[in-house]
Parts: sequence; C-alpha cells; structure tokens
Amino acid sequence: MSSSSSPVTRLGLRCVTAFALSALAATAAAATAEVPATRERLGEFLFFDTSLSFNNSQACANCHNPMAGFADPRDGGVGGAASVGADGRSIGDRNAPTASYARFSPPFSITSNGKAVGGQFHDGRAADLKAQAGGPPLNPGEMGMTSKAQVLERLKENPSYARAFVALYGAGVLDDAERAYDAMTDALGRYEQTDFFAPFDSKYDRHLRGDYRMTAEEELGMTLFFSTQFTNCNLCHQLKPMPASNGETFTKYEHHNIGVPVNERLRASNGKGVRHIDHGLQENPASARAKARNGLFKTPTLRNVAVTGPYMHNGVFANLDTVIRFYNSYNSQAPKAAINPETGKPWGKPEVAVNLSRKELETGPALDERRIQALVAFLKTLTDARYEHLIPK
Repeated sequence: MSSSSSPVTRLGLRCVTAFALSALAATAAAATAEVPATRERLGEFLFFDTSLSFNNSQACANCHNPMAGFADPRDGGVGGAASVGADGRSIGDRNAPTASYARFSPPFSITSNGKAVGGQFHDGRAADLKAQAGGPPLNPGEMGMTSKAQVLERLKENPSYARAFVALYGAGVLDDAERAYDAMTDALGRYEQTDFFAPFDSKYDRHLRGDYRMTAEEELGMTLFFSTQFTNCNLCHQLKPMPASNGETFTKYEHHNIGVPVNERLRASNGKGVRHIDHGLQENPASARAKARNGLFKTPTLRNVAVTGPYMHNGVFANLDTVIRFYNSYNSQAPKAAINPETGKPWGKPEVAVNLSRKELETGPALDERRIQALVAFLKTLTDARYEHLIPK
C-alpha cells in the first residue's frame, strides 16, 4: 500500500502485483500432482489460493501481498485505507496490517502493571498467527466463506490438498470440518513464521553488519530515533536495548491510543458514517471490554513502513512524512505544526478522546524540518532489500 508514491507508481504496482498473484494462484491451482512435503510448504500453497474465498477471487496474498511488503497495494477507492472483500464491494474499517515480521508479536496478555501487549490484528484479538489465519476466510466482508464445512469442500476439490493434508496431519483430517480447518490454519501460520516474511536484510540490518554505510541524514535520523533526549519514538518502537539491536522489530507490541482522527473518506465509502466509533482494544473479549482500553491499538512494527502505507489503523494518513508531523503536533507550538499537510486543515479530533497515551506522546521536544526529514530517511532504511525499489523518491 504505497499511497505515498505517485498515482502512476501505484498503478504500475497494482498491475504488476495483480499479474504476479494471478500467476502464483494459477500455479498453486495447477499443481495437483505435487504433494507439499512440509506443513510450511502446504501453508504457502494455501496463502496464494483464491479457492478459499466464496467466489474464488481472493487469497490471503491479496491483502498481504508479498510483492508489496505483505500489505495490500490495492486502492479500493479509498486510497488503500482498507481492503476490498472478495465480493468486490465490501470495504473494511481498518487498514490491513503487514504480515512482515508478524511472527514476533507475543500472544495477547495483560501485564502485571495493566498494560495490554501483543496478539494479532490491530486489537490483538487473535493469540497467534494460526488463530489470525482463521479469521478472514469466514469473514463476510473479506473472503466470505459461509462455514468451515464449505472450506473443507474446497480443500477436498484439490487432489494435491487431499493427499497433502492426510500425509501431514493424519488420516481422516479431511473427514471433519473442524479438524480440517484447524490443520489449514496451522499450515498458514507456519508459513508466515518462515524467514520469507522476516529476512532482516534492510539497510539498517546491513549497517549493523558493516555492509552498508548510512548517509549523514540517515545517521541523524537513527540517532534521533534511538535517543532518549531528542524524540520519544523509542518509548513504543524499540524492543531491544542498544547496541544489541540485531533482530529489532521496532515495536514493544503495547496497545496505545495516540489520538488518530476518523478517516472520513473511508467511513463514507464503507457506509459506517463518521459517527461510528472503532473502540479498538475494548472490543477484544480478552481485554474484558474495560473502558480504560477504549481506543487503544497495537503498536505496529516499523519494518517496511516506507512501503506499506497508508498509515494508522484506519489508513487516515497517506504519507510517512505526515505521520511524523502528526506526532510532532503534540510537542510543537508552531502554527504550521497544527496543520495536516495532506488536507491543509487542522488535524482532526481523536476518534476516541479518552485514554490518550500522553506520557508517550508529549515527552519529546518539537522537531524542526531537518529532523523530521532525517527521521523519515531513517525509517526508509528499515525496508527489506527486495522492496527498496518501492520506496517513494
């Protein structure tokens, strides 16, 4: 979802990825003679298989495209803010999070000091990748399958699956819908745990290994990002202590309310209207629906952030530069800082005005233009090598 690139670039990316996904899906569908030798390999077949959607039109890879940072590059008429369902009409209310590095998110829990941490989805409602994989196929607004029994029938239609599921999950696995669905989600979860989703080969990683030298601007941005004096980025987006930062995922996986405004364009398109409120973590049953968790969302990884916009849980911001300016608006008194550069108007009011993480938002100093651009430059270095050509110039 490279919304920060030009329309021509976005059109080209959509065409390329659509062609590639069609080819991959055709390959998976035609490979009836191959029996995947591992559960991970079976998961790969399933990830690209459009037959797991009601009208055979959508796979996991459509919303988590491996050619676009495992995010959704489709515009959908809403600037990529939310994915379009398999029916071609349904539009969700949340931005599809990248599947990159998702395996590192811990199971959802409430810590001893009351903080919500981890889980999958923006509200952490799925404990792990296996649980997450079970959601979209049965979601009417996503892949639209009516039941696990219907999914089972689709699986049995593919001779390769019929052999692979038995070989990998035991005799009788395709005789019971619950057991078959459990096996399918297990395979998908295992595939998403492979290194293909988390190569750790960005410029940042290569810098740590001595294989890449940061530019002066990138170096400044890195200093600012990890500083405890000049920004507050690391309060939410630094998991490991420096300098032992190999394998850094750039999130503590905590849930916060940072005051994101309503995406009015999205709400107008999906029919929910601007008065609808996404309560975030409060809607996760495991959070006990506590009012203190109203409006909180899981802090995402910053891996591949330069190529997986638009940003925030509702895709309200198109550009990475805008995100930095939004955070800066909490600390800067300059009149310019109060204006959203994408709209030319003041930043919208928080969708949920309570439970704002003010300690994290208001502890950093105001940033000047040079430092804003340096932070953007550093964030671009977190892009996996295979996506570097997608970074907006």
